[in-house]
Amino acid sequence: MCVKAPALLKMIDTFDRPGKAFAAGAYSGSGSFEPEIENKPGKRIPKKGVYAAAGLGYARAEYSIFDAQAKGPNAGVGFGASAASGVKAIVKAEMASASVTAGPVRAKVGLAADTGFSAGWSGVEVKVLGTGVSIGPTMKISLFGSSLELNFL
Repeated sequence: MCVKAPALLKMIDTFDRPGKAFAAGAYSGSGSFEPEIENKPGKRIPKKGVYAAAGLGYARAEYSIFDAQAKGPNAGVGFGASAASGVKAIVKAEMASASVTAGPVRAKVGLAADTGFSAGWSGVEVKVLGTGVSIGPTMKISLFGSSLELNFL
């Protein structure tokens, strides 16, 4: 078994990430990101993008290469580019979801109508109304917002 480049890059970027957790009721936000490259968690790999999102109910916990999150009704839009994940453009509308990630494996259960595309080291992904596939080193199947993603062979 070997770990592919995108999963390995993400694990390198987060292996020493400290634990933290938070929750929010109603939320909204927008902005852009282009962090300076530093030898710190989340800042080792070049990335740039813009986003806007709003929702009702969000909880997240993360530690090292692990994270878990749950969301209530939410909507958002995002465009970005990263040396680790390539380019991405997506419009999201979601009723609810819960997901867990452990290194190169991610599972999500939810009901969503995400529509967009991404292309990069992790392959090519296309989604229409929450249903789609990702083909490449990252294999992902999505059905109406629920998905299973594997970033290794």
